[in-house]
Amino acid sequence: MIPLSVPASESAFRQGLPADQLAASRAREFVRAALRRWTAALDDGHEAVGGASATGAVVTARQAPAPARIPEELVDDAVLLVSELVTNAVMYAGTDIDVVCRLERNPAARVGIVVEVGDRHPSRGIRGAAARHGEPGYGLQLVSALSESWGVTYRRAEKRVWFRLEADGRDTPATDPVPSRPSTAEPGSVAPPRDTEARDTEETEASARPHAEGSVHPSPSRGRAAEWVDRGGPSFLAETSELLAGQLDEAMVTALAAQLLVPRLADWCAIWLGTPGTGLQLSRVWHADEQRIGPLREELARIPPPAAVRTGGTPWPCPASAGADPAGGSAIAFPLEAPNIDQGVLLLGRAGQLQMTDTVVRMVQAVARRVAQAVFTARQYTRQRAISAVLQRRQLPAKLARIAGVDTAVVYEPHGEGQTVGGDFYDIFPMGKGRWCFLLGDVQGKDPEAMSITGLARHLVRLLAREGHGVESVLGRLNIAMAEESAEAYALGGEQPGPRFLSLLYGELTVAPGRAGAGCTVASAGHPPPLHLFADGRVEPASEPQMLLGIDEGAEFRASTFDLAPGETLLCVTDGVTERRCGNWQLDDNDGLADILRQGMGLGARALAEHVRRAAHDFGVGPVEDDLSVLVLQAAVDDFSV
Repeated sequence: MIPLSVPASESAFRQGLPADQLAASRAREFVRAALRRWTAALDDGHEAVGGASATGAVVTARQAPAPARIPEELVDDAVLLVSELVTNAVMYAGTDIDVVCRLERNPAARVGIVVEVGDRHPSRGIRGAAARHGEPGYGLQLVSALSESWGVTYRRAEKRVWFRLEADGRDTPATDPVPSRPSTAEPGSVAPPRDTEARDTEETEASARPHAEGSVHPSPSRGRAAEWVDRGGPSFLAETSELLAGQLDEAMVTALAAQLLVPRLADWCAIWLGTPGTGLQLSRVWHADEQRIGPLREELARIPPPAAVRTGGTPWPCPASAGADPAGGSAIAFPLEAPNIDQGVLLLGRAGQLQMTDTVVRMVQAVARRVAQAVFTARQYTRQRAISAVLQRRQLPAKLARIAGVDTAVVYEPHGEGQTVGGDFYDIFPMGKGRWCFLLGDVQGKDPEAMSITGLARHLVRLLAREGHGVESVLGRLNIAMAEESAEAYALGGEQPGPRFLSLLYGELTVAPGRAGAGCTVASAGHPPPLHLFADGRVEPASEPQMLLGIDEGAEFRASTFDLAPGETLLCVTDGVTERRCGNWQLDDNDGLADILRQGMGLGARALAEHVRRAAHDFGVGPVEDDLSVLVLQAAVDDFSV
């Protein structure tokens, strides 16, 4: 950490944070620790001294008049706003984050807190009141509502969003002086003035009408929670919806929900989720004081979860480990209800009394519905993914047969995050009497129908081969089967299904006892032809291109036969390799794949397969856009017996 150079009337802390799911909580901890240290120093009548904080930040001390102490509500505002800005930086910039917290004073004895959040993505826009771009406002609406002034500073290599909060001293004049701007501000920064009217009416009396179902009584005053809901509620709900909608892991849903609610609406929260057969299980516990999370979780785990929770909220005894006097603390439980399904319970707690006005209750209900729907969606996704994983595992062989006298290697990368199987498939299986069969195929599409065709093709090839059909006959019969399957699907479905084509490279290896090398017969049906690497470095196609399977029921296929001599290699790939793009060029343009194979001469089968995979990745600047499969057959130099 680097000590900050600040004016004599300021003290500052700085903290670097990685852009991960813990960034917001670490930023809150950092700001609260910095302000706590300053408050302790001010209570002692002097400033904080230089050194490292509990979070690793560095403070630079300067001689200055002792100001009034920092109000607790100002600390809460600073913690809330830094959480908003860091969350935005994680979501929309994704780079390392720099947080600066600075204490300012002026001759009028005002205490000013300035917080800056910087990221390394200056070209990325800020989420705020950006109607001109057609985007909704998010965290910056709240910053604008609560801060005395705020702005955005763009530099060549970074972007910094800052805000300033200010508290009056005992002898502060009624007229506010012109607010100062943080030292990082530059021409072009935006610093809208703060609307202070709502702050002046913070203690406005709320209406005394009862809530829905009469489950929670309104607070005698609106208080800060109700004021925050009125100001930032719509943008908060929009941000909540956006954050939860992209989560397909229920654990991440509850983690995000907890950090969104604390400390905005409560000091702590707990979430129980229903599990079939076991009932409600404690899923997430969060506290504004993160040191209390462990004890609070242990206490909540020992007591039965809330039951018979009403929509409008049900009062719940405040746990002692929440950090408040149980007699003075409060907690209220809300149901997590997705359409016609109870997903669990949300419990909110505060050291004092929860200020549950009608507006706050509606806000919590809206958040609870979004959490429940996100949990429901995540569970549906997990269930479907588990089913797909079971089906996918049957599309590929559990293990590949070892061929005597021939080294083999397969590299297989399905396209798509979380996929174990895509449209490509492969197999090597023994036929007995020194014969082995190998195949590498690619079916159009990656949906369940494509997956079913993958399984059909692989198992049908094995069946035909074991019935004694040679390479040409296997391709011919598989072609007929696919054409018939398409016709039957059309007849049953009543409408023309999308075309389903299959490319397949299929061959046989014959290894004679006591003889090095192998005899090879191979045919390619609509598939990139295999490449034969000779011992002298020559590379030649090992088969002729032919029609895809499933197009013409009467198509005939021809195989090529040759010897794979000791030290020679047969390279088989799918079009995810040959059609890898870099601008207008494809990897196999101008015999690019042959050059890559030639460059790997002398490598073993496994190393050569990895060499081809890496070359495919390195050819383009973006991610691979298709399944990528490589099969290498390399005749060993040594003599092996069958």
